[in-house]
Amino acid sequence: MYKLTPAWEEKSGAKVEVVFAGNGFETDKRLVQDMSAGTVDYDVCWDHSSFFSQYVKLDGLEPVDNWFSADDLKDFIPRLVDATKTNGHIWVVPRQFDISCTHYRTDLGIKAPATWDEFKQTALDVTKNNPGIYGTQFAGKEEALSGRFYEVMTAEGGQLFDAKWQPTFNQAPGVKAATMFADLFKAKAMPPDMTNFVWDDVAKQWVSGLIGLYTEWYGWYSYFQDPKSSKVAGKFDIARQPAGDGNIHSGWAGHHGFSITKAAKEKAMAADYIKYLTSVEGNLLESKLGTLISRQSVWDQIIKEAQTSTDPLAKKRLDLALLQAQEDFKTPPLIAEWLPMSNILYPQLQKAILGDVEPKKALDDAATQVYDMMKKAGYYG
Repeated sequence: MYKLTPAWEEKSGAKVEVVFAGNGFETDKRLVQDMSAGTVDYDVCWDHSSFFSQYVKLDGLEPVDNWFSADDLKDFIPRLVDATKTNGHIWVVPRQFDISCTHYRTDLGIKAPATWDEFKQTALDVTKNNPGIYGTQFAGKEEALSGRFYEVMTAEGGQLFDAKWQPTFNQAPGVKAATMFADLFKAKAMPPDMTNFVWDDVAKQWVSGLIGLYTEWYGWYSYFQDPKSSKVAGKFDIARQPAGDGNIHSGWAGHHGFSITKAAKEKAMAADYIKYLTSVEGNLLESKLGTLISRQSVWDQIIKEAQTSTDPLAKKRLDLALLQAQEDFKTPPLIAEWLPMSNILYPQLQKAILGDVEPKKALDDAATQVYDMMKKAGYYG
């Protein structure tokens, strides 16, 4: 996408200087640091639907809808735009997104589970019937674990908070979700070191042929289908994530995009640069890499092209991802406290998974701590 920059510079007469380049977590730390200290000296910043709320709270962003008209935004998938709409404004222009679908091994005779109850039973059966293979796995620490718990809980009909920002994740749907994790771990249907896993780790377990089924981001697809790196290439299928007792399909998701900083000296130029990077041309470039892009018109084009692909999952993958973007896409709560809350929640979930504490008590303990944090943050008047 950044290959578009020279053409934009020529068109606009401006010069782009990159002042910082890092992954999302590194960039987040830099943004929080600069916005807190008042040292922002750049016009455009990376942003993410899970992170932007803290920048809004720090008064570090310019609303993008001050510079993007409804016509400018009409081609973007609506749920992606709505994902960063808060305080009456839109704060991030979406570039690309990711959401997870169920990956399951067809060579083991696995069928796609329709519900999380079926998922759990399938994982137990796969473990029992295939020595040396774990039925399933989840990323087991940090925000990755909080997010996986969040999406199973919401499918079961639960929420992290009620309308008054009181923690509710320790109610029945949350307890059911945490109990599923704990039961699968106790039955040895998940790897014993799972609570050390984040995204790279679960992907490596999958390509090593050690896992029967699990939920995973689309972004790994080319890695999974490369026989040089993956023992399961050509041996798996994908499906929509299961639904739960709430008759809701899981769909924890997020998108990367761009924002204009409030301190920007060239706001109009910043908006024009963002429009160029997230243009149809930019989306087309990224779609060739397998990225799930943000414009509906580009989706229509690449789905049409995929009809002639020799990859049997090429069109199915795109159709499914678009369906999930339109119907299942769920961000974490749009508050600055999401990551601090996650840092309270995931250690308690780990205790429940490892069998150190009953799931209900673990969630109750986390809820008490989250309540105290939210009270100090001023949510309860």
